[in-house]
Amino acid sequence: WLTARPGENLYCRLSVNTQLLARVQQLMKVGKNNFRPPPKVDSRVVRIEPRNPPPPVNFVEWDGMVRLCFNRKNKTLRSVFTTKSVLNLLEKNFRTYHALKNLPLPETFNTNTVKIIVEETLDSVEMSTTRSSKLDVDDFLVLLDAFNKRNIRFS
Repeated sequence: WLTARPGENLYCRLSVNTQLLARVQQLMKVGKNNFRPPPKVDSRVVRIEPRNPPPPVNFVEWDGMVRLCFNRKNKTLRSVFTTKSVLNLLEKNFRTYHALKNLPLPETFNTNTVKIIVEETLDSVEMSTTRSSKLDVDDFLVLLDAFNKRNIRFS
């Protein structure tokens, strides 16, 4: 999981978060016969080197977005971000962010407004039809930056 790459079956939120914060390298496989009693799974030895300095990203925001993306990793991002529950969450976060920053809300602001902003944002980075399971760390960073520039927040 830690070393899984985009498109691989084991690629998940853990893979993305680990690879954001560290360089991960598989060193060797360890067979189950090396343990007593033998486990039902194979093991691996990995090297995890923290990135220094860590990437300049708000990890709470990052993890909020990645969590949503990987709830259904094989759906398109448009499908993930335009479900009713996600739009309601993003609308609530949008209102909270604007209140904290003393920014005015658009006059006719509602869930549909958030949906339009989300769709425009996904189109602007050409990721509407992309699936989370195919995105690498850099793609997720681009996506988070695009959402944050439109005041879409995930925490």
